[in-house]
Amino acid sequence: MRETPETAGGAAPVRIRVLGPLSVRVGDEVLPLGPLKQRVVLATLLCTPNRFVSVDQLTEAVWADEPPRTARKNIQVYVSALRRTLAPTGDRLVHGPGGYLLRSAESELDSLAFQACVRTARQAAVEASYERAAGLLDRARRLWGGPPLPELRCSELLRAHADQLTSRYLTVSEDWAEAALSVGRAREVVEAVGELIEEHPLRERLRAVQMTALHRAGRRTEALAVFDDVRQCLSRELGLSPSPVLVALHRSILDGKEADAPTPARRPPTVTALPADVPDFEGRSELLSELLDQAVRGGSVTVVAGSAGAGKTALALHAAHRLKDEFPGGRIFVRLHADDGSIRPVASVLSELLAHAGLRKVSSDDPERSAAHWRGWLADRRVLLVLDDAAHEAGLRPILPGEGRSAVIVTSRGLLAGLAPAFRLQIPPMAVGEALGLLGRLIGVGRVLCDRAAAERIVMACGLLPLAVRAAGLKLAVLRHLPLAEYADRLADPRMVLDELIVGDILVRDRVSSEWGELDERHRCVLLGLAGLPLAGRFTVDEAAAALGYGLERTLRTLELMIEAGAVVSPASEVTVHAAEYCVPYLTHLYARETVGHRA
Repeated sequence: MRETPETAGGAAPVRIRVLGPLSVRVGDEVLPLGPLKQRVVLATLLCTPNRFVSVDQLTEAVWADEPPRTARKNIQVYVSALRRTLAPTGDRLVHGPGGYLLRSAESELDSLAFQACVRTARQAAVEASYERAAGLLDRARRLWGGPPLPELRCSELLRAHADQLTSRYLTVSEDWAEAALSVGRAREVVEAVGELIEEHPLRERLRAVQMTALHRAGRRTEALAVFDDVRQCLSRELGLSPSPVLVALHRSILDGKEADAPTPARRPPTVTALPADVPDFEGRSELLSELLDQAVRGGSVTVVAGSAGAGKTALALHAAHRLKDEFPGGRIFVRLHADDGSIRPVASVLSELLAHAGLRKVSSDDPERSAAHWRGWLADRRVLLVLDDAAHEAGLRPILPGEGRSAVIVTSRGLLAGLAPAFRLQIPPMAVGEALGLLGRLIGVGRVLCDRAAAERIVMACGLLPLAVRAAGLKLAVLRHLPLAEYADRLADPRMVLDELIVGDILVRDRVSSEWGELDERHRCVLLGLAGLPLAGRFTVDEAAAALGYGLERTLRTLELMIEAGAVVSPASEVTVHAAEYCVPYLTHLYARETVGHRA
């Protein structure tokens, strides 16, 4: 990171606040942050500091579903104005292929300082250093300046992020209360949690802390009254009974025993429900690093998007296997499609999740109660949830954690633009070296080196997609007598590629056909119109307009809808409309060409 006023010899410190009203201070000076939309852009960048935020995300934050035609230009104007405004803090705003990035150090941005305190505190709790953990958690708690970004809740994306920050703060407050109780600070806990409970009366973990603290402070009658109050609230608001933990605590107080609240070191049993890791996982180091880094953030949702065969599931699973130590509550993998390719009902998915959690099934006819049970179970655990092959946002919302430190990785063909806040990771084809590495794992490195030129032709004919390369490699592994050059010649005819990529139970055409069937009819019609464009080539909006027979404006809107659905790949960086180059995912393009041929 470049030098900032705080890091440059003795200059005024920079203080940036999002845990409360948005503000930037340099020493005693409060910087003027400009009009509302400009502040929304700044706050959106600060929600994911030191990471690129796409122009699409910034546009969504500012205008939601109704951006003006000049949205991109306006974003550029706001960013330029912010650069000038933030100039006293150093060179912070960076433009790159992923959009815009705002640099900030932990000592400058309150949300980063908050996360740092919490990470260190949780490690102290694992080591049973409860006094130190309580002190660190209290320091994190005191960074809170009230509801985050209250003046910017007009933005749905920022409102959702603010709610997520509030949820983390509540979880940290509960962690602090438990650590403080474990070192004998019951009266302090009673005083601190009262206001939180007024605002969040249904948080059972907070209520358990309150009951324990009151009992240890010699206020047994009040502790019992808390149980009656939460029982009535749960029944009235959710139709639920108190959790077994709360019931057991109530009974121990009734019996006059010492109330024993959980400490941060006492973790619930770990749940592990992951398929085996991909044994021949190859390359993708930058994507994997980015996914791991994003997943460890408490409360995060990451969408791993890509076309059929891009390796979305393999990447998500590989990351999940490497995150065992980060998620002591467990890691759970759930497929959102049934074996026949149909989308699973939300009730079916929730039933599976409740079974993993060891909770009794509420009612398949009442998904709202099932979702409430599921989110309640997640609230005081740190769990990684991998949701594979999501078709749309509506099927995800009841499943996502409502609060707490759990993280979610969602794989999807589309970008799930309506899911906010979420970090989106688009999976491109492999690099040639990565694809050759995967082929070498399957058929032997020596065989690849003997005819590297033919091996390159094979992986290029597979579109550099892991699924296709894997199918080709497994076929060659069985057909040891088949020269690479001869198989490369077979794949040279695009009409034969999908027929050749069949081995055992891996049928690449079936996978592409399944995704094709899930597309809207309008998306399929557009793909058929684009099928005649050069295979695996890039095209401009003018070339797309000529192929589709549309006007320029209609073509642009159509391509944007196709990008959102994952049926067309967009440019990675900002360019003008006429300079932008698009492409149809390779296997989808092959299938569209076949379909046009069959219709002809």
